[in-house]
Amino acid sequence: MTAILVTGADLAPQALDLLEGYEVIYAGKTPTEDDLVALCRTHDPVAIIVRYGKVGPAVMDAAPALKVISKHGSGTDTIDKAAAQARGIEVVAAVGANAAAVAEQALALLLACAKSVVALDARMHAGHWDKATHKSLELGGRTIGLIGLGAIGLRFARMADALGMRVLGFDPYAKNLPAYVQAVDLATIWAESDAISLHCPLTDDNRGLLDKQTLARCKRGVIVINTARGGLIEEAALLAAVRSGQVAMAGLDSFAVEPMTPGHPFQGERNIVLSPHIGGVTSDAYVNMGVGAAKNLLQVLARQTTSV
Repeated sequence: MTAILVTGADLAPQALDLLEGYEVIYAGKTPTEDDLVALCRTHDPVAIIVRYGKVGPAVMDAAPALKVISKHGSGTDTIDKAAAQARGIEVVAAVGANAAAVAEQALALLLACAKSVVALDARMHAGHWDKATHKSLELGGRTIGLIGLGAIGLRFARMADALGMRVLGFDPYAKNLPAYVQAVDLATIWAESDAISLHCPLTDDNRGLLDKQTLARCKRGVIVINTARGGLIEEAALLAAVRSGQVAMAGLDSFAVEPMTPGHPFQGERNIVLSPHIGGVTSDAYVNMGVGAAKNLLQVLARQTTSV
């Protein structure tokens, strides 16, 4: 049977139904490059569904039959797209499959930061009652700046608008924006936003987008939310900004190195709310991403077969 490699330990049953007739090989929850190379040499897959780990030239070269690499989700930064193009391998992604899940996680982190949910929960469990001394932030009437206005960013924009927030957005590729999103440049995002939420892919051009210089241009006390990619933020600069009060709170679901290792400087920071890159991990998104990844790779294989 022709093999399909999944860089993960499982795939939604609905996706497996679509791949009937193929041998589906699982690489496990934390596959290394060596693991993937070995599996490719053994099974020579025609397609790879990328969940975890990175797929670079060594993996591609170990699979001469490889025709398509299909992302189980929307972010393709863990796939060496230049290497794939050079080898005639198509890269596809299930864009929008987890948009609802990630947008909801961004909202959850924004609310957790504005309403001090984590800190107050810890205080309550420790026996304290801070009603007389604590004041949270009201989001209605405040400005949120969104960087990236794809499926996730626009869904989050609708949520922010429903809260009564003024929504600014920067995305040079976005068109036909809804009336409640005001398209602006990055300088305006930095200068006018009370909260900033990242929803863009990671590229060589925007790596370290939030650094010492850009954070210094933001309003003092800004809230920073990142459910996109950790490489968009220079983590040392963000930590310094949080400790100085330039950034009041940060809610982060993605990090420069994942999984986060014990002793990371963010751990223990009371003004940083953390979650382990699970924004897109819901039961519904799991099915949507698996089905999307399967459909995308089947379309590529069918097209290539027809063109031969």
